Order: sequence, then structure tokens, then C-alpha cells
Amino acid sequence: MTTSRTPRTEHLVLPGVLTEAEAAATVRGILAVQREDGAIPWFRGHHLDPWDHTEAAMALDAAGERDAAERAYEWLARHQNPDGSWYAAYADGAHDDVTDRGRETNFVAYVAVGVWHHYLATGDDTFLDRMWPVVHAAVEFVLRLQQPGGQIGWRRDDDGTGATDALLTGSSSVHHALRCALAIAEQREEPQPDWELAAGALRHAIRRHPERFLDKGRYSMDWYYPVLGGALTGTEARSRIAESWDRFVVPGLGVRCVVPNPWVTGGESAELALALWAIGESDHALEILQSIQHLRDADSGLYWTGYVFDDDAVWPRELTTWTAGSLLLAVAALGGHEATCQVFSGDRLPRGLDPDCCV
Repeated sequence: MTTSRTPRTEHLVLPGVLTEAEAAATVRGILAVQREDGAIPWFRGHHLDPWDHTEAAMALDAAGERDAAERAYEWLARHQNPDGSWYAAYADGAHDDVTDRGRETNFVAYVAVGVWHHYLATGDDTFLDRMWPVVHAAVEFVLRLQQPGGQIGWRRDDDGTGATDALLTGSSSVHHALRCALAIAEQREEPQPDWELAAGALRHAIRRHPERFLDKGRYSMDWYYPVLGGALTGTEARSRIAESWDRFVVPGLGVRCVVPNPWVTGGESAELALALWAIGESDHALEILQSIQHLRDADSGLYWTGYVFDDDAVWPRELTTWTAGSLLLAVAALGGHEATCQVFSGDRLPRGLDPDCCV
């Protein structure tokens, strides 16, 4: 979808990161990829996954593009599977052209984060009422894959087989989504005590039992996602970030996706910046965002997925909506956008019944 209207982006101005004109261009870049039916694929001709679709919608809300964001959530509502899930990939966002029929739990859960963010940005009770059955069904699907140790099995295959293996990044994202779902339930005065218990057990697993998750420690997302997802806070969160900073951060270039590969990626860098903001490290967050401006494409306003610095090569040659979306959300948090701040600071989110939540 294209639009000629200039987005409202004065609050997305950040020195060394975005001017108002650049922010508006980035928003227009996402809008240009969005289909008329609301779907937001990675880029036109590539696939849509429900998590990145939601992240791009949240970025549109952060820029005041309420109608476009709402269309994205309506796409999810229309195409939710009967079991509460969505498939992992849809070709170019076409709901009837599924390219991966697996159903990944963190993809499914993330609708709760987007819906809560949209509600906080708009105050639209009618929207929240309409999306509540969607969120409820999604959460119930995800929690059917929660394991006895609290961790979340990462996927259900098309034949119905549920994975018992759990991913730390995915489970951390689910933790964030469960808290947003609980906030929605609280707003609607529909308590969900089972969800509270599930969120608490999940948080306890993330904080105290790394052995319950597959070892993906080479990936930077496993480093910062327990912080970004709100399972680790305060001193515990700051210590985790500090202990692996030199391992993943490449000064002046961004954050490695995976060590030891000489590849920095915009999405991981922007998400780390958002996690840094959440723990009060705004100066470091700004430095990270400034360091990835070499990934910006001036023509489209979007961002290249990554850069191989040993070869001085942009790779892959993809300008992705989710990379742009993650950057806009990080900038919005640093700029004080109220809904984004509330969603990622955890100030208005229940924590769940973690037995050692105060330790």
C-alpha cells in the first residue's frame, strides 16, 4: 500500500539516528510494503511471519499511523487458525499461500504485545473488545506447549506434533507477550489466574534454569532477550548485558547476530538498544542506534538486514520492514512515546506469580 500523507514523526527525531524527514521516509517505506488487506511481509515478494508483521504494525502506531496498524491486526484476526495459531510463513503475506505450516509459539503469542501497544496508543476500547478473543485463543494455543519446567516448546508441526525443546529467545518473547495478555485481561476485568501461574513459571525457568533451553548461546538474541522480554530486570539484567558486551557488540558497526561471524544486523542492534533503554542505559542505546546508520537505504528509508564487515558487503540484499520497525520502536522509546515506553518498560505489566520474583 502507498500513501502520500506525511507521517507524524516529530517524536522520532534522534541525533545521529533520524531527522524528522528521515523518520517520515522510514514510515512511508513500511507503508509502501503493506498490502491493501493489512498484511506486512518482510518486503514485497518475500514472506510474512506473524511476529515481524506485528512488530512493523507497532512501529506504525509509534508513528501515529493508527489505521494502517489496525488493518495489520485485522489481518491477524481474519486469518487466525481454529486452534488459535498462525502459520510461520505466508508468501508475500497472502493468507492462502502458506510456505511454512509450522506454528511457532513466540510468533503466535506476540499478537498480545501488539494489541496492548495499539490500545495504549489509541485508547480504543472497541478495538480491545474485538481483539480479545484473538489474544485469548493465541495464548491458550501457546500454553498448551508449556513444559513441566515452565519453558515453552518452540513449535507445533503441521501434523500436530508439539516440540518439547524450548528456545530461550522465543520463551523470553512469550514471557513478554503473556504479561501483555494479562494486562489486557486486567483492563477487561477478566482475570486469568492460570496465565499468571504460567508467566511466573516461565520467568522462573528463564532466570534460574538455563539448562531447560536449547544451547543457542552463540546468538546475540539469547543474550539480550531475557532482558528485553522483562524476565530479567535491575541488577540482574545489567549484569547479563555487561558480561557479554564485548563478545557481541562491534564498536561503530552494531551487534553481531551470531559469534564469531563478522556479521552485524540491524534488527538485533535495534532490539539491544530497546533492552538497554529498558534498564536505564539510554546513552548506550543511542550509541548502538547511531552505529547502524550505515545500514540505512536513503532511497527507500528502510534498512538493510545486515553487513559482513570482513568483506565490506551488505548481506543479505534485503530491505526488511521488521528491521525498520525495530529501529523505529527503539527510537520511540528513547523519544518518550508513551505506549512504546509502557509496553517495553513493564511499568503497566503484571509480572506473573514467580515464586522468587523478589529475590
